[in-house]
Amino acid sequence: METSERARLDAYFGRVASRFTPDERPASFLITHLLPERPAFVRGVATVSELCAVLPKPKSVHASALRQIEADGHACDKLSRELFADPARALRYIENRAAGRPVVLLDVGGYFAPSLSELCDRFSGRIVGVVEDTENGHRRYAELGKLPCPVVSVARSPLKDPEDFLVGQSVVFSTEALMRSRGDILHGRTALVIGFGKLGSSIARLLHAKGVRVTVFDIDPVRRTQALSQGFTVARALADGLEDAGLVLCATGALSLRGEDFGRLRNGAYVATVTSSEDELELAGLPDVYERATIGENVTRYLTTGHYFYLLNGGNAVNFLHGASVGPFIFLVQAEILAACAALARGSLEPGIHELDATDRAAIAATWLDYFNR
Repeated sequence: METSERARLDAYFGRVASRFTPDERPASFLITHLLPERPAFVRGVATVSELCAVLPKPKSVHASALRQIEADGHACDKLSRELFADPARALRYIENRAAGRPVVLLDVGGYFAPSLSELCDRFSGRIVGVVEDTENGHRRYAELGKLPCPVVSVARSPLKDPEDFLVGQSVVFSTEALMRSRGDILHGRTALVIGFGKLGSSIARLLHAKGVRVTVFDIDPVRRTQALSQGFTVARALADGLEDAGLVLCATGALSLRGEDFGRLRNGAYVATVTSSEDELELAGLPDVYERATIGENVTRYLTTGHYFYLLNGGNAVNFLHGASVGPFIFLVQAEILAACAALARGSLEPGIHELDATDRAAIAATWLDYFNR
């Protein structure tokens, strides 16, 4: 990132933060992808809250971003699902960093969800609330039922629509790049897109534009009707779609393929995901008879007698191989996260899932246009 671009980004987040910084700043824990532009966002979080720790998503840590965040004086702790899957362990961690303080948890993927009730009940301070960035995480909190604190979700915000569309583009780009590295192309293939949400629908349309025959599978009958209305073939069952697909793109944010599903893949099929393998793929459920071999950079062949398929980027988000860039549109979502943190700090939200006020979203969009529509 050029010096002028970095200065503009810091100015943008400074202006956003000046609008949304609460009178009394809570402590915060930030889960985030550490991409090259992320330090400016982290500084924004540290303005609207007292940032106790950054927890980088383990498969998307850019070394220079990590160095910059640590140089800014912020602690970076190791993130895993296991850290917050055990409520006692999660409580010890939060107590160690922020004992007795009001705390906002800034999440990407529902990491805090398994321990949220315990944290709200037993933490020596107070869990003010959670901000969640992804559809996967939104569902994890919704599945808890009666929430012990407010959760502000930006996952379904209209400010996130440009990001979702561009993430779809980056997923298709990276998938095609890895296939071409082996002399294969997208054109003329049949693809199965699992999940027809905002990301999956974007991927399906982009693949179709590249001459790919696209089949869609989604467990939601409403989304299946949407896919049909847009001209896609819809598989009645996952197995039906898998057997005919030369490319499988998993875009549910939840478990797309179980261990037994891999055996139904066509010989030579490529499998790619839009999020981490721990969410989308039950790789541990694969039969032991499959031999794994790296046959190209970020391409793994799974082989057993009479059957083989290729897994891209170890089953992790394929677009992170090429920076996962969505340009300045990501800054809309990050600004909404800052505003959501401030909304929680004001203390007026009841337990449950909330969205940011439309007036605040409009203010964010107007600020973004001032800086990036040039």
